[in-house]
Amino acid sequence: MLRQLLAVKPVRPAPHIDAGEPPHDGLAGEVHLKRTLTARQLLLLGIGAIIGAGIFVMTGTAAANHAGPAVMISFALAGLACAFAGLCYAEFAAMLPVSGSAYSYSYATLGEGVAWFIGWNLVLEYLFAASTVAVGWSSYFNSLLGTLGIAIPAYLSTAPLNIVDGELVRTGSLINLPAVGIVAAVSGLCYVGISQSASVNAVIVAIKVVVILLFLAMGLQYVNPDNWIPLIPEAEGPGRFGWDGVMRGASIVFFAYIGFDAVSTAAAEARNPQRDMPIGILGSLVVCTVLYIAVAAVLTGMLPYTALGTAKPVATALEAYPSLLWLKTIVEIGAIAGLSSVILVMLMGQPRIFYTMAQDGLMPRIFGRVHPRFHTPYVGTLIVGVLAAGLAGFLPISVLGDLVSMGTLLAFATVCIGVLVLRRTRPELPRPFRVPFAPFVGVAGALSCLYLFAQVFADHWQLMLGWTFLGLLIYAVYGFRHSRLRRPPQPTAGGDLGTPPGSAAQMP
Repeated sequence: MLRQLLAVKPVRPAPHIDAGEPPHDGLAGEVHLKRTLTARQLLLLGIGAIIGAGIFVMTGTAAANHAGPAVMISFALAGLACAFAGLCYAEFAAMLPVSGSAYSYSYATLGEGVAWFIGWNLVLEYLFAASTVAVGWSSYFNSLLGTLGIAIPAYLSTAPLNIVDGELVRTGSLINLPAVGIVAAVSGLCYVGISQSASVNAVIVAIKVVVILLFLAMGLQYVNPDNWIPLIPEAEGPGRFGWDGVMRGASIVFFAYIGFDAVSTAAAEARNPQRDMPIGILGSLVVCTVLYIAVAAVLTGMLPYTALGTAKPVATALEAYPSLLWLKTIVEIGAIAGLSSVILVMLMGQPRIFYTMAQDGLMPRIFGRVHPRFHTPYVGTLIVGVLAAGLAGFLPISVLGDLVSMGTLLAFATVCIGVLVLRRTRPELPRPFRVPFAPFVGVAGALSCLYLFAQVFADHWQLMLGWTFLGLLIYAVYGFRHSRLRRPPQPTAGGDLGTPPGSAAQMP
């Protein structure tokens, strides 16, 4: 059994794919998804996934409770860890242009057992992240409605469950209706098609980037450098200020970077993945890291860090200056747009991971069904939408957010290790993009992600172990028995990563 768990999916060089060329997907049976995305759209997908709850919510919490003005350093450290992982993702995505992200890369390097574990943790990243951000979207949306005098009652706009002293308690509310509504609307858009989703995302990204730049331009005039002194406040205990607080802050603001790897889930729909995937992954990381550090600097310069511990720190900073109140409503609109695009990209990514796992037999075949007209994994999109809406409607953001970070960090660390494994086992494979200084980058990326994982795991190990046990149970009952690696080879489809499947598998 151990040998079967360590069995890897054979790897062969993926054929070069030029823009406009008919689909030649790298994974067996993956001929249904349509190649339509350009480098610009991939870059915007990455920015759309990254800029959201982190910049509008997490910055204040990390500064007020952990890092102080040094939250700027926390963002830089988290961005560095993501940069290591991003380089590794770029090498894999260009070499194996498939839609399974870290799951597919693990299958090719570390074996089926690890691939399942990572695929199951990617559910935490995409499905739970969509729900988490939807809860934040609901708060900003209702705040904007309150400004207009038409706020939704609390019993219809907050979760009926909450965590108090480690116990699940009822809040008296019925459902977080706006959170359910935004998930339903975005799921409908993802059902129709990825081109339409990418176009809407481009508009949303433009809106929120303009709002962020406007905030930086206006807020810079009110920065008081005295608020940055001391840059690193004196330590008050484990995780509270000092360098320990800076590192704990990095594990919190890491949530702000979640999503750049969602670009890799669209590799099977990129026109020229060998060239465009590295641009989308690394370009979005660079843009967002610069914006994050700039926003953190302006925020902590406008107000003392102790005053930023609110659910909407950007709006809080603006409220302190009457001459900037006109910008508060604009920022709320930008936050709503920003969070909408994150939900969009997350709900695009999760069904495509399920789709790839279904192609490999590790998930039920229903997740592998593709719409004959829209060329989208429509069944998976509907199922993921219903689950995400349920989580967003009934659970608080605190329960969801920590699970998201843990699942993502494990996936990132695995990809960093996978690059090193494949460099050693298959050095002859063509690599359109190669990680520079691969041994250092791979090891540094894996260690930094595992370190940040340990920061969160120490507080929420019960949730993580429970989630892992549930995943292993599903794999034992279904995935292990139905894996395509344990089926006789099919004459109509190639079984290797990078081998174009036979035309008989194509949909009309």
